[in-house]
Amino acid sequence: MIAFARLFTALDETTKTTEKVAALVAYFRAVPAEDAAWAVYFLSGRKPRQGVAAARLREWAGELAGVPGWLVEECYDTVGDAAELTALLLPPRSVTATELGLSHWVEERTLPLRTMDEAEKKLAVIAAWRELETREAFVWNKLITGGFRVGVSQLLVTRALAQVAGIPSDTIAHRLMGTWKPTPAFFQSLVSPETAADDAGKPYPFFLAHQLEGEPEALGAPDEWQAEWKWDGIRAQLLRRAGQSFLWSRGEELVTDRYPELAELAGTLPDGTALDGELLPWLDGRVQPFAQLQKRIGRKTISKKLLGEIPVVLVVYDILEHEGRELRTTPLSERRALLESLVVAANDPRLRLSEIVSFETWEQLTEVRRESRARQVEGLMLKRKSSPYRTGRVTGDWWKWKVEPYTVDAVLIYAQKGHGKRAALYTDYTFGVWAGDRLVPIAKAYSGLTDAEIGKVDHFIRRNTTESFGPVRTVKPELVFELGFEGINLSTRHKSGIAVRFPRMLRQRFDKTAAEADTLEQVKRLLAVAEPA
Repeated sequence: MIAFARLFTALDETTKTTEKVAALVAYFRAVPAEDAAWAVYFLSGRKPRQGVAAARLREWAGELAGVPGWLVEECYDTVGDAAELTALLLPPRSVTATELGLSHWVEERTLPLRTMDEAEKKLAVIAAWRELETREAFVWNKLITGGFRVGVSQLLVTRALAQVAGIPSDTIAHRLMGTWKPTPAFFQSLVSPETAADDAGKPYPFFLAHQLEGEPEALGAPDEWQAEWKWDGIRAQLLRRAGQSFLWSRGEELVTDRYPELAELAGTLPDGTALDGELLPWLDGRVQPFAQLQKRIGRKTISKKLLGEIPVVLVVYDILEHEGRELRTTPLSERRALLESLVVAANDPRLRLSEIVSFETWEQLTEVRRESRARQVEGLMLKRKSSPYRTGRVTGDWWKWKVEPYTVDAVLIYAQKGHGKRAALYTDYTFGVWAGDRLVPIAKAYSGLTDAEIGKVDHFIRRNTTESFGPVRTVKPELVFELGFEGINLSTRHKSGIAVRFPRMLRQRFDKTAAEADTLEQVKRLLAVAEPA
C-alpha cells in the first residue's frame, strides 16, 4: 500500500505525460505481480463494489478525532472529498507500519468489508486506519468507498506496461480488453512477450475519433476521405468465434444477453468475424431517437413486448476480423470492401451497412451535413481511406464532424461544489427556464467554463445564496448562460417534462437579464426540430 500510495501521489502531482509514464514504469518494475495486477485494475478505471459508505467514514473518523458531527459535515462541505477529509481527521498512526502490498490490502482488508455488518465494518476500518499514514489512508479510503480516480488515462497505463514488457502497446491494449481478473497469472500473461491463446470472446480496443474543430478543407483532397453519417447509439463490437457469439459495448461491458436479436444474428455470421458498429433502435425502416434505446439499456431481462416495441439493429462500419484473420492494419478501403461483401451475404435486416455519403468537394459535403437533424444523426464521420484501425483516440485519420448543438438561454438557479481539485469551488450548476412566472429546472451542467470563469461564478454564488439544502445552494436568479446539448426529448421523470442530452455551458450571456432567458414553451419547440422528417 505504501508503494501504491506513492504512485498515486506521483501521478496526482504532475501534468507531464513523460513523468506519469516514468512513475508507472518504476512502480510496475518494482512490485510483485500480485500487486501490479490490482494496480492495473484500478488504474484502468475498474473498481469493486463499494465496501463502506462515505458518510460512515466521516462519522467514524470524527469519533476517533473527537470532532462533533456537525463540524465534520461543515469541514466536508469545504473539503468536498470524504476520503481526503477522513484521512486528515485521523489521529497519527498508532501501529508500526507494515510493508504489506496492495493485493493484501484489497483482498484481505477491502473486499471482505462488503459482507460485514456495520459493527464489524467499523472495527475493521478503524484497525486498518491505525496502520496507515495520512497518504495511505487517503488512498485506501478511496478504494473502499469506490471513489478511486487518479489523473492517468488507460492509454498511459498501456504505454507504461508496453515499456516494461518490451512489446507493442497495441498488444497490451488488446489484452486489457474484456473481462479479466487481477491475478498474478493475468499480469504475467499481460506483459509476456509470448502471444497466449486469447479468450475467444475478447474484443479489440475501439478506435475513437477527435472532434473536427476547423473547416474540413484543412484535411486535404476530398477523394482521400470517406464520409459516413455519425449515428447516435451505443458503440459496439459483435464477435463470432469458436462457435460462440459476443456483443461488447464500448465501455467493455458484455451485453449479449440484453440484445437477443443481435446474439441470434451473430450466430449466422462466419466463424472468425469481428464487426464494429452502432447499436440503434430501428423501427419501420428508420432509426429512432436515442431515448427509445434508453428504455432497454440496463435491463437484463427483455420482455417480448419490449422487443417488439423497440427492436434494435447493428449498423456496421468496420470489420476487424474476417475468417479468423485480424484486419486492423489493413487500409480502411479494403476493410470496407470486405464488410460490404459480408453484409450482402448475411442478408439480414438486423445487420445494416453504414451508408457512405458521396461527395466531390468539401462545399458539397457541407451542404449534405445540413441534413443531419432530419436524418436523426449527429453529423458526419470523416475517415481517411488509407487508415488502419487504430487503438484509442488518435489524431489524424478519423474525425467526427458534428452539427451545431441545440442551444437555450437559461438561468443559474442551483449550485453544488465539485469534486477532487474543484472540491472547494461551486462548479456543478442547475439551470432553469421560465414556465409562466417561475423558473423550472431544465438541465444540469458542469463543463464549458474556464478556471477564471468558474472563479467568478463561484464568487457570485457565495454572495447570492438564498437557501441551502445540504450541499445544494439556491442562487439568486441573475446569471444567464447559453447551454448547448445534443438531443432533446419528452420525459416524465423531469419537472419540466423535458430531458436534454449531454448539456454543457457554451458561454455566459452578459447581454441578457434573467427575464430575457428562454421559456419552457420555446424549449419545447426544439422537439419539432428533433423529430424525424
